[in-house]
Amino acid sequence: MRGLVTKSTGSWYQVLGPDNVRYECRIKGKFRTHGIKSTNPVAVGDWVEFELEPGQQIGVINELEPRKNYIIRKSVNLSKQTQIIGANLDQAILVVTLASPATSTGFIDRFLVTAEAYGIPALLIFNKLDLFSEEGLELLAEFMALYEDLGYPCYAVSALEGEHIEEVRALLKDKTTLVSGHSGVGKSTLVNAVVPEADLKTGEISDWSDKGKHTTTFAEMIDLPFGGKLIDTPGIRELGIVDIEPQELSHFFPEMRALMNQCKFHNCRHINEPGCAVLQAVEEGEIEPSRYDSYISIYNNENNRN
Repeated sequence: MRGLVTKSTGSWYQVLGPDNVRYECRIKGKFRTHGIKSTNPVAVGDWVEFELEPGQQIGVINELEPRKNYIIRKSVNLSKQTQIIGANLDQAILVVTLASPATSTGFIDRFLVTAEAYGIPALLIFNKLDLFSEEGLELLAEFMALYEDLGYPCYAVSALEGEHIEEVRALLKDKTTLVSGHSGVGKSTLVNAVVPEADLKTGEISDWSDKGKHTTTFAEMIDLPFGGKLIDTPGIRELGIVDIEPQELSHFFPEMRALMNQCKFHNCRHINEPGCAVLQAVEEGEIEPSRYDSYISIYNNENNRN
């Protein structure tokens, strides 16, 4: 049977079969993925071939269909291992906050670079509008303008108070959307506001670290009653960039990509080369310094928690 993976808990997968029944499945012993080495050979959003064990309602996944795209990151503890967060996406949403706990521009930029690299349209949702002072709203407007100018749609919401949730529903309608973000940004609260039927657990912010506690512990696909599917993912602390060569990196920053043919050297790294159009644009304020800092940080493969 052909099925869609709707939940991944490590060694077991929930697969929606052609009969609209969800089956608990495991992977066949000698399972191969097409050149992707990851801690999870099968991800939520994957299409697979599976068969039921004789006389049981438990299935065995024996083949993975080629993926249209996916979002991948380095695993937290195993530096050489990677983890696919979701596959076959129409779009990816990063839920961020500028307050409690603040999401760094470095983390936002890493997510956007990953989405660019795999050809996935990305959007930013700034949550916790209810916590903003007048000054905070001005800062929020600056952040949103920065990313909107680069072509990334931005939305401001209060998941807690239900503000602008209809806009989010409209974004999700009839699409398969991955929703990601740091722990504590209100991702589960947002999903609950959009789909009350999901009834996801939400957590408090840890007092001592101002970091969210993980409330979603595995990736799960949620059917949207108004059409579409949402992949809810565990909160991620860090986002290591995978499979992007240093010389390709600037291709995934739209503002640098636009200047690529203007550098003196065709293999310019945009670090200290003479006649570099990107460095000139940074100096002249046409490229935001925080974005260039992110570029250098990713290029040098620095710590990715920030």
